[in-house]
Amino acid sequence: MKENKFMQIYEELVENIKQKKWPPHTKLPSENELVVTYNTSRETIRKALNLLSQNGYIQKIKGKGSYVLEVSRFDFPISGLVSFKEMAEKLGHESRTVVEDFELIKPDSELCTQLNSTSRDSIWKVVRARAIDGEKIILDKDFFLQKKVPHLTREICEGSIYEYLEKEVGLSISFAKKEISVDEVTEDDERYLDLKDYTHIVVVRNYVYLNDASLFQYTESRHRLDKFRFVDFARRGI
Repeated sequence: MKENKFMQIYEELVENIKQKKWPPHTKLPSENELVVTYNTSRETIRKALNLLSQNGYIQKIKGKGSYVLEVSRFDFPISGLVSFKEMAEKLGHESRTVVEDFELIKPDSELCTQLNSTSRDSIWKVVRARAIDGEKIILDKDFFLQKKVPHLTREICEGSIYEYLEKEVGLSISFAKKEISVDEVTEDDERYLDLKDYTHIVVVRNYVYLNDASLFQYTESRHRLDKFRFVDFARRGI
């Protein structure tokens, strides 16, 4: 039992965090205080705290102690092609979409590269802030080739664009290439999202293709750091 004592302490600390004994962003008791509370060694406490840190429950700051992180994160599927509307319905939380920008533009050189297009092509630009439980925590920047999506309106963008494209236009959306990075926040992030004090943001870049393998959409989906857990399912091939 002695060997597993740090696990027992870890599990009790996890339960206390989940029960909001120590709410998010508050400081845990010091190592010395935990040594006294659990009548154990400093090494055992450190093992428990390291496990808490590895599993995303706390952040250890040198010279300051351990601080509780927000653990009520939403699962964001990496491998699937899921619209925000579909994800929000699955989560069962109150959600809202705010269209911050909607226009037909000519692409700059960077966007031409992302969409494999030319400067003569017309591009639908759609910027939408996504709110879950009253907080704006996702900023989606979508770009669609007009030659693939001839018609689009602000009203459609307030709902589900994919639902419109598949059911009304008849497009067969097939697959996407995704890139995930952690970037510094931009002016748009600060303007449209409830960022709190976060200085970085998780960016998922999607290159979306139709059944004929033609690229028709490029998206930057920008997520507040503390609100999402990115999940995937992997099977080992033999």
